[in-house]
Amino acid sequence: MEPFLIIIIKFKIMKKIILLTTIAFVLFSCVTPIFAAGLGSANSVAGSVAGKAGVTEKNIEDVVGTGINAALSLVGLIFLILMVYAGYLWMTARGEEETIKKAQKIIISSIIGLVIVLASYSITNFVVLAILSRTASGSV
Repeated sequence: MEPFLIIIIKFKIMKKIILLTTIAFVLFSCVTPIFAAGLGSANSVAGSVAGKAGVTEKNIEDVVGTGINAALSLVGLIFLILMVYAGYLWMTARGEEETIKKAQKIIISSIIGLVIVLASYSITNFVVLAILSRTASGSV
């Protein structure tokens, strides 16, 4: 009877992990780029500096967008590495509860971190777009 309870407990944990992974995937797939606004004079300065440096992007919005995309790509890469490492730990645990718990902790922590990063990005994007739509229509 006892091994059956362990299987049920592990199933519930895996169910939670799959649910959190699905939520993270949905949040990640709904992300749209943020466009910076109100940086009129910065564009000309950035354009002259970019020309001297040999950079093809002359708009400050493009540079900021490229930086944000690079940061999010790095976060995604770190998440992938942590998930592969935790999966490897779990698969090679050979029934050692301490190693399994360590792997589960890494998986849950990395999913929570990814959800926090993507949620903050989505909230920021929503707020910026709301502000831009209000200021563009002149209803501030």
